[in-house]
Amino acid sequence: MDINQKNLEDAEIQKQIKELENKAKDHLSKEAILRLGNIKSVDSEKALQIVAILNQIIDSGQLKNKLNDEEFKSMLRQISPSKKSYRIVRK
Repeated sequence: MDINQKNLEDAEIQKQIKELENKAKDHLSKEAILRLGNIKSVDSEKALQIVAILNQIIDSGQLKNKLNDEEFKSMLRQISPSKKSYRIVRK
């Protein structure tokens, strides 16, 4: 595979990701879009997973209205693994 072909494939993937993000953002409130942007700046892979899940929900017809920030946070809590708490015992 030569470099030009790889660059074309990378550009196509980036284009598809952008389309998915735009579709997801059409179904989010302004505050939820800001939250997604914050997540993307910290962990782009997690943001991509969230966008993919949102698109699955949209395509299945389960999402009728825009998600507000509270609903979006609730969705994030459901898909994020719970944090484990550790107890440190000093001896």
